[in-house]
Amino acid sequence: MATILTVDDSASIRQMVSFTLKGAGFEVIEAVDGEDALNKAKASDPDAVLTDVNMPKMDGITLIQELRKLPNYRHKPMLMLTTESSGDMKSKGRSAGATGWLVKPFNPDQLLATIKKVIN
Repeated sequence: MATILTVDDSASIRQMVSFTLKGAGFEVIEAVDGEDALNKAKASDPDAVLTDVNMPKMDGITLIQELRKLPNYRHKPMLMLTTESSGDMKSKGRSAGATGWLVKPFNPDQLLATIKKVIN
């Protein structure tokens, strides 16, 4: 089964995302911020990345830009999961290389459907 790197500075969101993904059979790697995620991404090879936007140390947009510079992350699906839903923020995400955008609070079925769609 596929491995998803989930990144959020909120422990409760990480737990909910993890619970949803593991319940559907995915392996999950959790990171607490963009810096932590970048280190974990370099040490592992997840099939997709699901990141928050607003985090300390490194935000989700910067994380995606940094990951896209790495050869094995050039074409990997990277989804933003955030409370931000403005068109401006979405276009920043797209420019950085985000594959898609999910808004919190997330719908577990929609999250799983989106992950499955971008992985296959």
